[in-house]
Amino acid sequence: MTMMILILRRMNWKNWKRGQKLGKKPLKNRSAPVQHLAGWPVEEQQGETDTVLSAAALCVGVGSFADPDDLPGLAHFLEHMVFMGSLKYPDENGFDAFLKKHGGSDNASTDCERTVFQFDVQRKYFKEALDRWAQFFIHPLMIRDAIDREVEAVDSEYQLARPSDANRKEMLFGSLARPGHPMGKFFWGNAETLKHEPKKNNIDTHARLREFWMRYYSAHYMTLVVQSKETLDTLEKWVTEIFSQIPNNGLSKPNFGHLTDPFDTPAFNKLYRVVPIRKIHALTITWALPPQQQHYRVKPLHYISWLVGHEGKGSILSYLRKKCWALALFGGNGETGFEQNSTYSVFSISITLTDEGYEHFYEVAHTVFQYLKMLQKLGPEKRIFEEIQKIEDNEFHYQEQTDPVEYVENMCENMQLYPLQDFLTGDQLLFEYKPEVIAEALNQLVPQKANLVLLSGANEGKCDLKEKWFGTQYSIEDVENIWAESWKSNFKLNPDLHLPAENKYIATDFTLKAFDCPETEYPVKIVNTPQGCLWYKKDNKFKIPKAYIRFHLISPLIQKSAANVVLFDIFVNILTHNLAEPAYEADVAQLEYKLVAGEHGLVIRVKGFNHKLPLLFQLIIDYLAEFNSTPAVFTMITEQLKKTYFNILIKPETLAKDVRLLILEYARWSMIDKYRALMDGLSLESLLSFVKEFKSQLFVEGLVQGNVTSTESMDFLKYVVDKLNFMPLEQEMPVQFQVVELPSGHHLCKVKALNKGDANSEVTVYYQSGTRSLREYTLMELLVMHMEEPCFDFLRTKQTLGYHVYPTCRNTSGILGFSVTVGTQATKYNSEVVDKKIEEFLSSFEEKIENLTEDAFNTQVTALIKLKECEDTHLGEEVDRNWNEVVTQQYLFDRLAHEIEALKSFSKSDLVNWFKAHRGPGSKMLSVHVVGYGKYELEEDGTPSGEDSNSCEGMQLAYLPPSPLLADSTIPINDIRAFTSTLSLLPYHKIVK
Repeated sequence: MTMMILILRRMNWKNWKRGQKLGKKPLKNRSAPVQHLAGWPVEEQQGETDTVLSAAALCVGVGSFADPDDLPGLAHFLEHMVFMGSLKYPDENGFDAFLKKHGGSDNASTDCERTVFQFDVQRKYFKEALDRWAQFFIHPLMIRDAIDREVEAVDSEYQLARPSDANRKEMLFGSLARPGHPMGKFFWGNAETLKHEPKKNNIDTHARLREFWMRYYSAHYMTLVVQSKETLDTLEKWVTEIFSQIPNNGLSKPNFGHLTDPFDTPAFNKLYRVVPIRKIHALTITWALPPQQQHYRVKPLHYISWLVGHEGKGSILSYLRKKCWALALFGGNGETGFEQNSTYSVFSISITLTDEGYEHFYEVAHTVFQYLKMLQKLGPEKRIFEEIQKIEDNEFHYQEQTDPVEYVENMCENMQLYPLQDFLTGDQLLFEYKPEVIAEALNQLVPQKANLVLLSGANEGKCDLKEKWFGTQYSIEDVENIWAESWKSNFKLNPDLHLPAENKYIATDFTLKAFDCPETEYPVKIVNTPQGCLWYKKDNKFKIPKAYIRFHLISPLIQKSAANVVLFDIFVNILTHNLAEPAYEADVAQLEYKLVAGEHGLVIRVKGFNHKLPLLFQLIIDYLAEFNSTPAVFTMITEQLKKTYFNILIKPETLAKDVRLLILEYARWSMIDKYRALMDGLSLESLLSFVKEFKSQLFVEGLVQGNVTSTESMDFLKYVVDKLNFMPLEQEMPVQFQVVELPSGHHLCKVKALNKGDANSEVTVYYQSGTRSLREYTLMELLVMHMEEPCFDFLRTKQTLGYHVYPTCRNTSGILGFSVTVGTQATKYNSEVVDKKIEEFLSSFEEKIENLTEDAFNTQVTALIKLKECEDTHLGEEVDRNWNEVVTQQYLFDRLAHEIEALKSFSKSDLVNWFKAHRGPGSKMLSVHVVGYGKYELEEDGTPSGEDSNSCEGMQLAYLPPSPLLADSTIPINDIRAFTSTLSLLPYHKIVK
């Protein structure tokens, strides 16, 4: 074995920000089998005692670029297949089952030139987990039968990826590379490329997988990182003992560095019109530069994107917003293999356009080119470089610890990219100012070398070409002559565009403050008035000069009508728009803020270095107090909101959630109700009158945590109360919906998906439990944890129903339940067949838990206890958990301790009886099917539903009757409002006792 290995004891280093990669295996809800719904934020399953999961990651320095031409997607497929049992541990889902039993999780991803595997587990089981995991790389089985089944999982993953505009854009972009360049390959793989085509061409996929594994999964291409609390000597001994068996073939690593300038072709420098899946207008301008990785010490693209993506005065976006042409702009390089590899680096600027901006897209592009020309004329500025450097240095030195599994994953990739001395810092710090390196990159960003992609539904009917794999409709045209000539000439600069001024938000005081009140383990209420209350906790654990401020401005006005919910959304969007420019400097100085339109109030979240944080908080409250909007901004935001609602509704998984919650939560307004209210038209006057009424009467609840004194904390609430000058609410308001009591029996609500071009279906089978205690809630968590691996094994691995398969513990506005969800495709399965298979799984699961040994039961209990005892990796985790208690008005800050106590009292019979109680004759079941389009789903006339269009005609639910398969065993819901109007309401309930 010759492998580069980094062994870490538990450390406190950095917070990673790297882009998503192709083909992630879903996490299967491993680390927390809990999902809070309907505005009840997800609760972190983390505790305060001194335990932490051990983690490991291994990066193979080969990815999809190495795919053979006759088997597209082979690298990605192999990443899936090594999980399916090994010579030493032959069970197909053996590794997943082992981790699940011991509170761990795993994942893997395939990129262009790297493939990464990672896992975490309780420290006690780390050595055994390492041994099991190492077998992926020593002797995976990859049996023929498993290959046939896992192809279906890869195919489902591809089907799920198809309706994503980001994936479509990548595939189209890759197709523009010169012939013979690996960017033109189909990295995803599907049933066609990995099963049907090979069969037709007498290609033995099984033999080729083994061949690929032997050629490329060689020790000398690998980097390994392990992190645990063992001594370094112990970890080194384990690693040597376990990983030395990984074969090393001694062959030179595949190198693509000679394939330079892949996009230096006439086809690249054109305008591409593309029809998107979502409702959106967007312009993306892209340049392909020589690879920039070797300049990591200077980070020229980081410098350029800092300026291009700036939102303050003088920036591109500031100018375009004033024109009401754009809503957002992202510029730079996301560091995924698609954007940065050994053959090129991408620099792209993506602008979300308004309807008017779409009409003026050439002027928008011209503004971008004017800004770049201004930067080229001025040349790199040391002041700007040093400001970025200072901000990154501050962030690095005072960063919060990250999740061990994320940390090792990123570290093993860094080991492939940087020399030893820069493993820890190479991707974050700016080491040296070299203006000539920045200028060299900057000077290539000229109009003549740019690729323009214009995404818009308005392109429908104008696009005569179709991308092979994702079916994206597009057309190619030359840039209009008048603009092409202008951009070739020495065009004028725009006087409104200039460099940003010096940033007043950069922190300089990092002193840790002394306590001004007694230290407490949990937040305490330090202000309580009719207008609001404040919870406070001074940090004494993480000891960093940062603070978190959260406020919830509660109002009964929001949920009074669908129109009010929409006006509230418009209000929060315009407020965010108004703040974008003045608050941007704070944002880049690592002071983060977010405004969220909650179900029952406005949530304001602010965090970062405490030194300048009050400035940002006051700025937000000032803009809220003096809220106003021009007619142009109002029109721009409402038009964008129509697109946002539409884009939510066309996704089967979000429509399924909307339908389920519309049935369960009484008085909830559905996304369709909101969409209709918006389409019916709302006026600026109605918005201003809504906002005035909203601000006149509130209850404000806050939480302040971190490096702040109690006196300073009180000032935040005082500022809100003084500035908004509101009356208290007339009566206490519950921040939850009332939930209907489902009648006994199996109810089925089956609706058509709203995007006719989408084969994806979503099937959720939900069991309502009722108003339950904290002990029963914990028992439900334990049940779902027991269910996860067998559910995945039966529904995905063996039945190959879909890629996303998971059980979930549901807390719907305080009412307990559990569900099993499968994302499938209408091109493969009928949704009712999937529903039946879920039932089959639950029947087999009952038998499985009845036969559970006491040992296996206790192991799972211990795993869940350990998860709840896990120490928080950073202050944000502790704050999230405390804020969840405040925002839901439950205030059980020591919830984890109560849950751990409950877990210690459970017996196996408690679990079995609990499951049986939900499955008996009185069980309350609800199946929600959102049905995609394909040959296994019939239209009303009996013909298969097809891909005739990807547009939505009327945005309304089209109910489908059950087929003979479920007709006798289910009660259909054909009108949600009519169904729920006959049901009893459960009392308001919180799981606190």
